[in-house]
Amino acid sequence: MSTTAASAPPAPDYVSNAPGYATHEVLNQAGALVGYNAFAGDIAFVESAKVFGADWADGLLRRTGAAVGSEKVQYLARQANRHLPELKTHDRFGNRVDLVEFHPAYHELMGLVFASEAHCFAWTHQGRPGAHVARAALSYLWNQGENGVCCPMGMTFASIPALRHDPALLDEWSPHILKAAYDDRPIYAKEKRGATVGMAMTEKQGGSDLRATTTTARPATTRRGSGAHYLLTGHKWFFSVPMSDIFLTLAQTDKGLSCFVATGWLPDGSRNRLKIQRLKDKCGNKSNASSEVEFHDLYATMLGEEGRGIRTIIEMAHVTRLDFAVGSSGLMRQALSQAIHHTSNRRAFQRSLVDLPIMRNVVADLAVESEAFLWLSMRLAAALDHEHTDRAEGLLSRICTPVAKYWACKRAPQFVVEALECHGGNGFIADHLMERLYREAPLNGIWEGTGNVICLDVLRSMQREPETVDAFLTEVRLARGADARLDAFTDNLERRLRNLNEFEPVARRVIEMMAFALQGSLLVRYSVPAMADAFCATRLDGDWGRAFGTLPNGLDTQAIVDRARIRPV
Repeated sequence: MSTTAASAPPAPDYVSNAPGYATHEVLNQAGALVGYNAFAGDIAFVESAKVFGADWADGLLRRTGAAVGSEKVQYLARQANRHLPELKTHDRFGNRVDLVEFHPAYHELMGLVFASEAHCFAWTHQGRPGAHVARAALSYLWNQGENGVCCPMGMTFASIPALRHDPALLDEWSPHILKAAYDDRPIYAKEKRGATVGMAMTEKQGGSDLRATTTTARPATTRRGSGAHYLLTGHKWFFSVPMSDIFLTLAQTDKGLSCFVATGWLPDGSRNRLKIQRLKDKCGNKSNASSEVEFHDLYATMLGEEGRGIRTIIEMAHVTRLDFAVGSSGLMRQALSQAIHHTSNRRAFQRSLVDLPIMRNVVADLAVESEAFLWLSMRLAAALDHEHTDRAEGLLSRICTPVAKYWACKRAPQFVVEALECHGGNGFIADHLMERLYREAPLNGIWEGTGNVICLDVLRSMQREPETVDAFLTEVRLARGADARLDAFTDNLERRLRNLNEFEPVARRVIEMMAFALQGSLLVRYSVPAMADAFCATRLDGDWGRAFGTLPNGLDTQAIVDRARIRPV
């Protein structure tokens, strides 16, 4: 028997010149939308920042827009959603530590968000016209990048109005909150490069009814009231961002429900007296941790008047509600950008998908919806800029912020589903960005008040302060005479708003109409005729179906899609 090794057979032809052992050439795939500027490439977005006085922040917005559209941020977002947060209750020696461990991609994203000042810009530039608009624009951008890091960013931003109830506490904590830095170390907040803020409000038995809170607080010393130290015992069903450095919570004293501020770690370096029971296995918002937690004599400081906890925390809720409207609008913009990219680069029947009239109708309808929410969000951010110096702006902010929150959050899931369908089966695969947006879209409608809670808040505002109705109508009628359909719709809406006794059963419909009226007015005043005409013909005049893609004949759908297309810069 020969011991000579047989020579290796020649390589087959099909692998000789084909890296990766390809069996065929990949054709007609759109590829990823990367390397674009989510601010500078968005015509309407740039216009809205200028109209509402935030163009002085153009440089920061352009830098952030480039980051959001980069391949790096898209990669980090995928990694942060693939490698989910993990609860570590004990260390290897058996010590209770109550830590949440995140993938490095999450921490890197947090660093980018906080370095962009999305959590603090309006406060560090307070008093400068357009500061809240610029900050809302930053939130709009990062909600196109990764929604999971926008929850801690938004709560950190919203903590400042609540802390104003005690100037001493504001002075103590705002320097740490307002730093444009992120520090993931589990140590006392004052020792960190920058601090994040969370919330622990909801309990099992209460949900939106915060007055049902059973967590109790007792004085740690003889001192009582705002600024005094208390020990809290109880449970929280949702603790958003349990690794936050500072958090706000509610507990009952013998004078009623009160608000408290606590730190995640104490000055001696030990964990504050809380135990994380488990992390929520959520449908979406996967990269961000939400938890159930128990307080065991949690060391906290009362914030605001004892027994007036809801009044204290509502200042925070008003700002976060606007952020959820902005966030849902940003999420829709990302879904639209993806739909336009795919349908422009995918061909069927010898044409790009978007050139098929039936598909262009769908994409144009989505573009109208997206731009309407952009203008609504930025207008209400502008109202926040002036709410303390202009009574009409304050009234408009009070009534229309929940209107925007309600309607943007209701529309986002429907919008994303339609945008996902533009991709066919590719959009339903877990490694596609659309799948993440699909799971994310319903969440903002739950945070800070579900739809019915928001609608009732609008009704109460109008009942307590009837001037809010006048402020709303005055704003809408700034477009009076420019479009007969808008004028007729507004007159019909006013008749409904003047009859508040019959409001509650039809509150959702009336608030939807309020959103339409304000969006229509803004588009007529600030957008191009093709966009305003499409909105008024469909949302106001009723020539529209019950699904996206039902625009009537005669509209300039090509001009609408071209305006919404992200431009190279």
